[in-house]
Amino acid sequence: MEISWNNIVSDSRTDIVFAERNQSYGAYQIRKGYTTLVAIIIGGMLVFSLGSYGLKILLDMKGTDVEVADAKLDMTQIDLTPPVDKSEPPPPPPPPPPPVMETIKFIPPVIKDDAVEDEPPPPQEKLVDTQVSTTTQEGSGDEVVVPQENTGPVEEKAPEIFTVVEEMPAFPGGMGELMKFIQKNIQYPQVEKEADISGTCYVKFVVEPNGVISNVEVAKGVKGGPGLDKEAMRVVKSMPNWSIGKQNGRPVRVLMNLPIKFQLK
Repeated sequence: MEISWNNIVSDSRTDIVFAERNQSYGAYQIRKGYTTLVAIIIGGMLVFSLGSYGLKILLDMKGTDVEVADAKLDMTQIDLTPPVDKSEPPPPPPPPPPPVMETIKFIPPVIKDDAVEDEPPPPQEKLVDTQVSTTTQEGSGDEVVVPQENTGPVEEKAPEIFTVVEEMPAFPGGMGELMKFIQKNIQYPQVEKEADISGTCYVKFVVEPNGVISNVEVAKGVKGGPGLDKEAMRVVKSMPNWSIGKQNGRPVRVLMNLPIKFQLK
């Protein structure tokens, strides 16, 4: 009795525990089938493990029988040339070479004591109708001759106008005489005088190498007084010749600026 009770999987212990109890279902049936269920699970695990191990051995043995030599690639059978389409027309022929212009070699003259010409110069009439070049060659007859442009006489560039020179131009008699000349010759325009318009007109002009006044323009006029600007330009144009300006000892053109102030008393 004691041995059966200490064995937890013994059926006698189960009968003692469930004596005079319902043994048709429930815990009694679970305990009665516990030993069988455990045996089935352990046996299944052993069978699955042995089967997996045997399958692995079988696959390893089958893989060793594959021959690698059959997997070699025969490069001699590969052709990278695209197939030729016989229906396509043949490519066009290359363009003809450009026409060659007939030229005559120009030989610069060389002075010698006993001059013996190895290659005589071409006649003058030949040079008229033929281009001069560094070599002599025959033309193909299809070349296009571009006529040379007749540039004609080259126009002289206008002398440079200086703003500051070593010797500046001056009004005859100096600045005092210039002020007297302006005060004597200036006339206040009647329109601006009646409108009470005054201000300073800045006139720019060029003193030429011979002292003549030219290029008289208004640099900055009086706002609302166009008559004042015209009168300032008139007085400047009526000035006598100035002394010439010089740069490096030679006469040059010099740009001057003259402010003329109009003020009503």
